[in-house]
Amino acid sequence: MCGIVGAVASRNVVSTLIEGLSRLEYRGYDSAGVAVLSGGNIERVRAVGRVAAMTEKALEVNLSGQVGIGHTRWATHGGVTESNAHPHVSKGELAVVHNGIIENHNEQRDKLMQLGYEFTSQTDTEVIAHLIHFYHNQGLALLSATKMAVAELTGAFAISVISVKEPEHMITARQGCPLLIGLGENENFIASDVSAVLSVTRKVIYLEDGDVADIRRDGVTIFGSNGNTVERKIHMSDVSLASMELGPYAHFMQKEIHEQPKALTDTIEALIDDNRFSPVLFGDAASEIFSQVDSILILAAGTSYYAALTAKYWLESIAKIPTNVEIASEYRYRQSVPNPRQLIVTISQSGETLDTMEALKHAKSLGQHYSLSICNVQESAIPRASKLVFYTRAGAEIGVASTKAFTTQLVALFTLAATLAKQRGMLNDAQEQGYLTALRQLGGSVQHALNLEPQIREWAKAFADKHHALFLGRGIHYPIALEGALKLKEISYIHAEAYPAGELKHGPLALVDSDMPVVVIAPNDTLLEKVKSNMQEVKARGGELFVFADDDSHFAESECVHVIRTPRHVGVLSPILHTIPVQLLAYHVALIKGTDVDKPRNLAKSVTVE
Repeated sequence: MCGIVGAVASRNVVSTLIEGLSRLEYRGYDSAGVAVLSGGNIERVRAVGRVAAMTEKALEVNLSGQVGIGHTRWATHGGVTESNAHPHVSKGELAVVHNGIIENHNEQRDKLMQLGYEFTSQTDTEVIAHLIHFYHNQGLALLSATKMAVAELTGAFAISVISVKEPEHMITARQGCPLLIGLGENENFIASDVSAVLSVTRKVIYLEDGDVADIRRDGVTIFGSNGNTVERKIHMSDVSLASMELGPYAHFMQKEIHEQPKALTDTIEALIDDNRFSPVLFGDAASEIFSQVDSILILAAGTSYYAALTAKYWLESIAKIPTNVEIASEYRYRQSVPNPRQLIVTISQSGETLDTMEALKHAKSLGQHYSLSICNVQESAIPRASKLVFYTRAGAEIGVASTKAFTTQLVALFTLAATLAKQRGMLNDAQEQGYLTALRQLGGSVQHALNLEPQIREWAKAFADKHHALFLGRGIHYPIALEGALKLKEISYIHAEAYPAGELKHGPLALVDSDMPVVVIAPNDTLLEKVKSNMQEVKARGGELFVFADDDSHFAESECVHVIRTPRHVGVLSPILHTIPVQLLAYHVALIKGTDVDKPRNLAKSVTVE
């Protein structure tokens, strides 16, 4: 959600800024802009729409400068207009880019208007520009002015600011939103995502909450929340530029769906190499912490929430440990009963999801200090705030609709369930080896599921002119039905809902007619006969059924019952396998409808605002 890039160099940085913004397009945005210091002035170009539209305008005016900032905006305060696009400029002397939300912007706006500042946008960001300018204009250096200003801001933000009065550097600050520094040779960079700086450096520093940094060509100085200089660890990013290229695929979502066999295999590599479920997979302190916990609370949002719902079945059936799952944005705003022996598990692809981060902080404030993060991004905020961490190895995920990040989260959560079961004496050696064998075979089973794409492509034609769809599942496959419905509405804009199949007769059956396709997740498990009965309820009302069944489920096709058989039932890991067909269905329906598959409207990849 939104993207920031900045550069200080001895060369023209405009092309670097534009390339960085292009790399950030996957995060979701609706306008883009760049501002540079040039000849004692701030030169700015902004445009509604894609980075390409802004780039064209920058080329027309031959934009050039050695210090600059750029931004892709996802509208929150104010509509999608050029005047609301970043960077925002104050008095022609200072420019700011900003991710996040300033909660006290109305109060600050009123104060600044009384001081004579005129506002040309509806954004909360313009408040930051004018506030920093006010202090800068009082004679404070840009660094001090920025520190004074951010101390008055309430909310979450990552900002970068440049000034014509101090053209040799930029100042950047972080509170609640991701921001990093890229280190080069006689040039340095800032960005909200490492992908934006990979073309110029792999050496990065991740800023922490409360940090303010002075970025110059020849060095970087970071000040912690106490105002003193601090040293932050330098990391060598292992994200490859190749992973961010489409290659032979039409869309990143298609590419990432097909990368799942490798992503799953990479994620379980350490586990398989060790040939056992060991607490050390989750951190050096895991064995001690796991021995202390008596229950689990999983906090997550969006697709990660559905992974958590699936994990509840595994944790309670395999490890026999009581597990609750909560939507992160709801948990922190209700009265809950804290349990200091409860393990708080947070799930986030980016590791920067603000709702989940704040939920973790809330849990810790209640005295719940046993925490585990499951995340796909090294050294992101949520893992750094957790005692234990399991990094999935999905690789860069560019498509807004999560695919391989979701299935690798499921593998991580299954590993957690098996590890806890073993430590609690609930898993014998034969069961452990059975689970390890199933994990080893998972990549191949997923590849077989991907081979169903031609059949699913044909099914998609039946959905393209529909306005609604229903997804049904039972037991551990109900969360997969939820995920399937989410994927369809995310990228095809078809309204879709998911229900436990047994709930049909309690209301949703009223919706069923020949115009509402009903997708059924029907593995060959203990609930199969129950699912078949639920399907008869749909068929009797004239509904058309699209059934994803295991090869050995013995379903008969008919005029209104269409069946695609996935590979044979893979037991406890079946939810992972059945995720693949619903991803492919959503993708091909969206293709037929002509929507923007990788950048669906109104959505963002990394949600760093409430």
